[in-house]
Parts: sequence; C-alpha cells; structure tokens
Amino acid sequence: MEQIWGILMAAVGLFMMVSGITRSNFIVYRLLVARSRGLWGENVHRFYQVVGAVITLLGVLAALGVIW
Repeated sequence: MEQIWGILMAAVGLFMMVSGITRSNFIVYRLLVARSRGLWGENVHRFYQVVGAVITLLGVLAALGVIW
C-alpha cells in the first residue's frame, strides 16, 4: 500500500514541478497559484517548482520503502 501512496505522491509533485516550470494555465494549478500569490508574490512559480521537487523525492522514497 505504501508503494501506491508513494507513486501518487510523486505524481502530484511532478505535476506541481512541471506546472511551475511551464507556468501552466491548467485550472487546478491556477487555483493553487491564486491562493499562494498573496504570500509568495511573484516567486509563486519558483515556490511550486521547489515544493514539487521535494514532494516528488519524498514520494519516490516512500514508494521504495525508505521512509514511512
């Protein structure tokens, strides 16, 4: 079961990272950016790139059984 959650977590992180790099117009990403812009300002896309990379890494580690 940990593998499924790890893969799902890595997929979400990859979505956030790729969307941050391309500054996507996908509705889910636009909603996330709209909520985060107040705190992060113009650095909101960079924030999602970094957070996406971290979540992807944690997801891969969880899928491999290294953590949790």
